[in-house]
Amino acid sequence: MDFARPLPSYLIQRYHGWKATTYQGNKAWYRRLAESGQHPRAMVISCCDSRVHVTSIFGADEGEFFIHRNIANLVPPYNPDGEYHGTSAAVEYAVTALGVAHIVVLGHSNCGGVKGCHDMCNGRAPALEEKSSFVGRWMDILRPGVKRISDLPEAEQPRALEKQAVVISLENLMTFPFVRSAVEDDRLTLHGLWTDTGEGGLEQFDPAQGGFVAL
Repeated sequence: MDFARPLPSYLIQRYHGWKATTYQGNKAWYRRLAESGQHPRAMVISCCDSRVHVTSIFGADEGEFFIHRNIANLVPPYNPDGEYHGTSAAVEYAVTALGVAHIVVLGHSNCGGVKGCHDMCNGRAPALEEKSSFVGRWMDILRPGVKRISDLPEAEQPRALEKQAVVISLENLMTFPFVRSAVEDDRLTLHGLWTDTGEGGLEQFDPAQGGFVAL
């Protein structure tokens, strides 16, 4: 394997800075985490977008969250006959092995994956429609959401679809038998959030109000 290269110098410098400060000042805590295993209270499913910093938003320390990130924070429907279920495997591990008490699906503003889905479903992204497009086939999960927001003015549709990505993921979570069982037994609660990355806002999905409300 001769194609791997050394880390860029700025990352190496940052690592040494972290090791000399944050780690050095909390060495006992890090060693305790390593030796006692992880016991997170919540799983967070968020977007890969570099602007979404889950631990910063909630002021979380190491060991608090079991975090899974993918394009557009989507959860696929339960499908045990498929292959390479990265997201499904993460959900299964969080619920059945770690016993998390909460699963949070966190969507965000200006999501490129959601925009790609919107463009694809409106004939503006032919490359995503190709069978060979990993992003396109992943965003097929969100196609039902496009139908739900189709009556809205065009300018309002992208943000509405970002929130549908959260709602559809919550719906799909309930198709997993082990998730449904844990929810019905009051061992697990599901939560849907959407954050405005530019304004720092956070909204929560409230089924009783039929939409998202500001926190």
